[in-house]
Amino acid sequence: MNSNTSLSLLLGSVLLGGALLSSSVQAADNDECIAPAKPGGGYDLTCRLAANGLLEAGLIEDPMLVTYMPGGIGAVAYNHVNGVRTDDPNLIVAASTGAAVNLALGKFGQYDADEVRWLGAIGVDYGAIVVRADAPWQTLDELMAALKEDPSSVAFGAGGTVGSQDWMKAALTARAADIDPRALRYVAFEGGGESLAALLGNHIQVFTGDLSELRSQLESGDIRVLAALSEERVGGPYADIPTAAEQGYDVQWPIWRGYYMGPEVSDEAYAQWSERLQQLAEADSFATLREAQGLFPMAMFGDEFDAYVKQQVAGFKELAQEVGLTQ
Repeated sequence: MNSNTSLSLLLGSVLLGGALLSSSVQAADNDECIAPAKPGGGYDLTCRLAANGLLEAGLIEDPMLVTYMPGGIGAVAYNHVNGVRTDDPNLIVAASTGAAVNLALGKFGQYDADEVRWLGAIGVDYGAIVVRADAPWQTLDELMAALKEDPSSVAFGAGGTVGSQDWMKAALTARAADIDPRALRYVAFEGGGESLAALLGNHIQVFTGDLSELRSQLESGDIRVLAALSEERVGGPYADIPTAAEQGYDVQWPIWRGYYMGPEVSDEAYAQWSERLQQLAEADSFATLREAQGLFPMAMFGDEFDAYVKQQVAGFKELAQEVGLTQ
């Protein structure tokens, strides 16, 4: 049984066994979360974090409906909300940093980041710059020095092609060192597991992955994480990993998990959902669900989160234009 299946079963059991408690913030019977993908993926889990977490914390009385709308890596759901359910006060849609990247690349058709109301984020993972334990570079500075001397001498690899999240991590880090991202040697893989195997097999020299997927390799001593792309150091088994920022490279890559609502949702409904998610983030019962998904704490809601996502998309657009991915 894979980890996603195990987690789905775990969250499902919470949904079935969650106590139905009263709360000052009550939800309607038809609350719904759209997962813009097939069942079992990250968006499904993001919806179920809300559905199971809200029920477990007593912030809703009836189970939230989770529906699936795959297509265009989120584009179908985004267009559906903007075209059909613009003012539905009971609908939230799962989103992530990946949605922001796709919006920046124009993959959501006629709509951009201003077309919805970004609601909030309740968990986050962080990018990481990873090498083998026996790699010649002990620090991010040493890796950047090698790249400046000959960018093509070091093979980066990760899940996704040029323009993907993992490629963006490599590109932003290179740009912070005044290295042209277009000069990087980048190898695309199907996912993080395949990329990590290529690193351990010495087929690539640098892996731009996520912190949460590295725990077992850190414990075994097979890898060295040169930098976490977080604002500050994270705790637990990652406490000794320096951030890129503290090494002089202004690069952060938070992989947030959150939600948006339709563009014409009332201020009252938007504020109610923001409050509900904030209460969820503060609930003791929610920490277990979040950690089971390999996420670190992130609590940003309402107008602050709306502005954050729009600023993030603008930054991605700038990078995409700089390297010729868009015009």
